[in-house]
Parts: sequence; C-alpha cells; structure tokens
Amino acid sequence: MTTLNPTVLREAFGQFPTGVTVVTAVADAGTPVGFTANSFSSVSLDPPLLLVCPGRSMSCFSVFETCQHFAVNVLAEGQQDISNKFAKHQGERFNEIPWRQDATGMPLIDGAAVQFSCTTYKVVDAGDHIILIGGIDTVVSSDRPGLVFVSGGYLSLAQERETTQAPDNS
Repeated sequence: MTTLNPTVLREAFGQFPTGVTVVTAVADAGTPVGFTANSFSSVSLDPPLLLVCPGRSMSCFSVFETCQHFAVNVLAEGQQDISNKFAKHQGERFNEIPWRQDATGMPLIDGAAVQFSCTTYKVVDAGDHIILIGGIDTVVSSDRPGLVFVSGGYLSLAQERETTQAPDNS
C-alpha cells in the first residue's frame, strides 16, 4: 500500500462537506462520554443501520469499542460550540451543555437536528479507527438544519439558501 502524507490526506478529506455529529455512550462507571465525528453514514434501511468511526487515539475509545448502546446526535446550525467542546480531549463536557438520557441511558444533546439511539450491531477493525455499526432503535428529528463542516470551517446552509434565493433587485 502506498504511504501518503497524513496532513495532505486530511486536507483532501476535508474538501468533502459533512454533517457534524457528537457520538455518545456511557462508561462502566456511569460517566457519559462523547466525541465529535463527521465519519457518520447511513448503512441500511432494512434493517435500519448507521455507522460511525471512533479513532483509537481517543481517551474514551475503549468505551465505544465495547459498548452495547450508543447515540448519534446530528448537531444543528448554531451548535458549533458543542462540536468544538467534544472535539477537544479534555474537560467535563457534559456539565457545560444541556442534555438528557434516552431509554437506555445514552446521552442525547438538546437542540440537535436529529438524535439516533442505537444498539451495537457490529464492530469492524479499520486501521487507526473502528467502524461501529449501530442498529437504530429510535430516531427523533427536528426541523432544524444540520451543522455542516468543510475545509476546516462551519458552513450555514440556511445562509447559503438565503444567498442563492435572494431576489435580484437590479
């Protein structure tokens, strides 16, 4: 396999606009954990499956590698601060944001565009990450537009729509 410069590869991947999620679970001690992820995708409608890709370098990696349940919170526009909090590796993030628990005790972030509660379906080894496939137990969707990330920054779809739909008054 060809060796690629990781910085160049990260920049190349960053050219693809993605939604922003915070994936959450609960450690054995009952402590909520989470991380910001743009490696999220639908997998199947029948059965309903999705995937996320936790990195092995995360301090909470072992929780996600062995969890029975997890949640995926698709952040809404205006939740950049939550994305940034969960992208950092320190601090008690859950004390700084509004959240509640789903039926299995997984943390759901208030105000998210969509919340998926999942049961672990399969874990696949994938280099410096794992592919965590979840069977979707419940989904709660709002009318809020999702937060988008591209080229190292956030993008507002609502602002983009306003710009492209503005009447030409010339």
